[in-house]
Amino acid sequence: MEKVKNIVIGFGKGGKTLAKTLANKGEEVLVIERSAQMYGGTCINIGCLPSKRLIIEAEKKTAFDQAVVGKNEMTAFLRDKNYHMLADEPTVRVLDGTAKFKSDHVVTVTTPTGETLDFEGERIFINTGAEPVILPIPGLADSKYLLDSTGAMDQSDLPKELVIIGAGYIGLEFASMFANYGAKVTVLDASDKFIPREDDDISQMVFDDLSALGIDFKLGVKIKEVYDLEDKVEIVYEKDGEHTVTADKVLAATGRKPRTSDLGLENTAIKLDDRGAVVVDDQLHTSVPGVWALGDVKGGLQFTYISLDDFRIVKDELFGAGKRRISDRKNVPYSVFIEPPLSKVGLNEKEAKAAGVEYKLFKLPVAAIPKARVLKDTRGLFKVLVDPETDLILGATIYAKESHELINLLSLALNAKLPYTMLRDQIYTHPTMSEALNDVLK
Repeated sequence: MEKVKNIVIGFGKGGKTLAKTLANKGEEVLVIERSAQMYGGTCINIGCLPSKRLIIEAEKKTAFDQAVVGKNEMTAFLRDKNYHMLADEPTVRVLDGTAKFKSDHVVTVTTPTGETLDFEGERIFINTGAEPVILPIPGLADSKYLLDSTGAMDQSDLPKELVIIGAGYIGLEFASMFANYGAKVTVLDASDKFIPREDDDISQMVFDDLSALGIDFKLGVKIKEVYDLEDKVEIVYEKDGEHTVTADKVLAATGRKPRTSDLGLENTAIKLDDRGAVVVDDQLHTSVPGVWALGDVKGGLQFTYISLDDFRIVKDELFGAGKRRISDRKNVPYSVFIEPPLSKVGLNEKEAKAAGVEYKLFKLPVAAIPKARVLKDTRGLFKVLVDPETDLILGATIYAKESHELINLLSLALNAKLPYTMLRDQIYTHPTMSEALNDVLK
């Protein structure tokens, strides 16, 4: 058995950034990755970047097969870059294989050739990410036409007809993207409420715009069965009677769960919660001293920028003041890359009312913004909530072109506790979407 100072299980954002930092400090690091196609983690290989690349290509009306080729070239470049970022470090060893805990600090790695190697780590960092959830719908898991979020981006041919199970944010991104490529998209969801966490006016606008794109939403349905025909898949569902819909492919977009099932954690004192996520404290320590968990594997928000912030917490503990905490993350922005994008940070009206928070509301339709005319897309709405006593921003929802960039400005103002008047009176370049804050916040 070989003893190693640091073991990082998984080549994701938090783990790879930490491994690079440890190497820069001259420390020995073993990075274990189960697939050579996942160097760099979910985001660059099967998540954020390839999906957004395909979304942008769809808006440009690029042919689907050409877009997939371009996406694959991009991910191959980034994968190679990330591999060499670590493998070229003299104190880093990148090992392909599946890691399984033998005890609290001993990990067995099974390589692609079947060889098993045991390593004892002084420090171990679990960064194995998450995996798609496939609902226990009869026939779904066995269907040869089933796609998950990874497979959906690797199709060589565009499905002419696509059924998406799940009207959550991932499902909506794929629905918008495939509809823009020209597929006939049907979305089935058990809830009769459309994106219920958003304000009703925003939800209705998004629903109307996606429906106008040709997406057929069937909400409040119960899917009874999925079965394969000769060259199609048929989905049987109930809503006011039994109905069927056929398609070339069925995409399961029903969430992701922490990837812990094959880590051998039953051989350790590392605790899991009811969803299979690694339980951590405010500094990402697991229940075993000297073992941390970063990123999606610990549950919570599944964003690559959360994994990066997890890295900052560990780095601060190991090499800084040790003051950073998960609980410091009060307001985390997010964007849904439909067309136009939907972005939010802090409170919306629905959340403020539920919490009994007093607020002053500022609204502006996107049609009133000159840059929206330049972009030839006047759909959407700006909403900003402000504390009427302190003038501090409580939250913002932006459904508009370039909202994914603009929301970071609102997030900064929110976290820095800047009065809304500072954004209102700021001098912005023209024409931009950000200058709309001069008018929104009047």
